[in-house]
Amino acid sequence: MANAKELRKQIGSIKNTQKITSAMEMVAASKMRKAQERMSRGRPYSDHIRAVIGHVANASAEYKHMFMIERPVKRIGYIIVTTDKGLCGGLNINLLKATVNDIRKWVDLEVEVDLCLIGNKGAQFFRSYGGNVVAATSHVSEQPQMSDLIGSIKVMLDAFEQGKIDKIFLSNNVFVNTMVQKPTIRQLVPLDPDEDSKRQHPWDYIYEPEAKDLLEGLLTRFIESQVYQAVVENVACEQAAKMIAMKNATENAGNLVDELELIMNNARQAAITQELSEIVGGAAAV
Repeated sequence: MANAKELRKQIGSIKNTQKITSAMEMVAASKMRKAQERMSRGRPYSDHIRAVIGHVANASAEYKHMFMIERPVKRIGYIIVTTDKGLCGGLNINLLKATVNDIRKWVDLEVEVDLCLIGNKGAQFFRSYGGNVVAATSHVSEQPQMSDLIGSIKVMLDAFEQGKIDKIFLSNNVFVNTMVQKPTIRQLVPLDPDEDSKRQHPWDYIYEPEAKDLLEGLLTRFIESQVYQAVVENVACEQAAKMIAMKNATENAGNLVDELELIMNNARQAAITQELSEIVGGAAAV
């Protein structure tokens, strides 16, 4: 059993760590509120343009953009959004585990996979796990800009347009609430028709200017907006997960201090009892 001096030193060290984790919890809570505001501002646009694109994909139009056409799948691409930093619990590992499981399904079908990684943690993971990384972006700020992401997105879209890959999936965490962040994988291109419109009737549109020019810009903007919103949501998920992780670390440190103080008190009491026994034994011998 450690002596009282060692235990006091250990308790002091844990209390210092507890102060750090408590401060990090408060910082994460403050950043999370700001990240939630940015996420909430972007969601209506992201959801509405997704609905519009779903209708367009289901439209009975004469012109079909290549982003709407299914083709035999020989190679696919994943855009994977993770955090740059750690200390956020199982946020990244849960997403990467779900993504790897999804990738294995395609690999079993002898389909090759290209990866576009946004976030340092994803790059670190696939550096050791393996994978064909064709684009990577890291050190995205807590207030991400489209200019930070446009290069990596363009690499994947160019590959799709050139026929090098046949599907693109987006893998990211979706912010449900402070306690829940859900790993989500969905297909970006070819576009999935809107399920509600499929059940009702096919949509049709009159395009001005030409459908080709309009859809080229609209669909590219749609894909960029979906990736950007995924990154914004990931920032909110990161701060929420970090706040919960630091809260748990603070509580665990407090529990550990209580246990060590109990051990120290027991050790001190045992030492006092032993000294008294020695004094009584010495007095009796005299």
